[in-house]
Amino acid sequence: MRKVMTRPRPRPTTTRPPGGRPPTRKDSRTTPRTGPTPKAVTTTSRTIPAQPPPHPTEIFAERLVLVLSGQRPMHWVARHIANTAFDELARLAELRPLCTDGHRPTIHRIGHYQPQPETYEVFARIATGPRLRALAFRLTLGADRKWRCTAVETEQPHA
Repeated sequence: MRKVMTRPRPRPTTTRPPGGRPPTRKDSRTTPRTGPTPKAVTTTSRTIPAQPPPHPTEIFAERLVLVLSGQRPMHWVARHIANTAFDELARLAELRPLCTDGHRPTIHRIGHYQPQPETYEVFARIATGPRLRALAFRLTLGADRKWRCTAVETEQPHA
């Protein structure tokens, strides 16, 4: 979304009646309605419940899919990846394992296992056109209470 900043222009000075509207125009908001109001108009206001924030595994899976398919550059996730996983992700990103002919990869299913309280081992099925591919990664909660990816693997391409 582009954001355009404009300066407010001064309004031209015209002679208008004191009400602010031309004399031939009537304000429909102030005219009283006649007859009963239809049922469709009087709806009760419903509150939409707040959605829980997405799980860290979902966020990281989306980020890794975008990088491994070539839709985002490597530096886009650099601060969320640990050193050894960064090298592995850089090698995988060059191969673009999730990039196919005209099909954008979509996350089909995500699952995780929690071997320790501050670690998730995540597996995801990625649909690239008619084919499903595998993605696995590990998330670890750092001392700064931020999640970092510490390992990344994808299926090996068939030679």
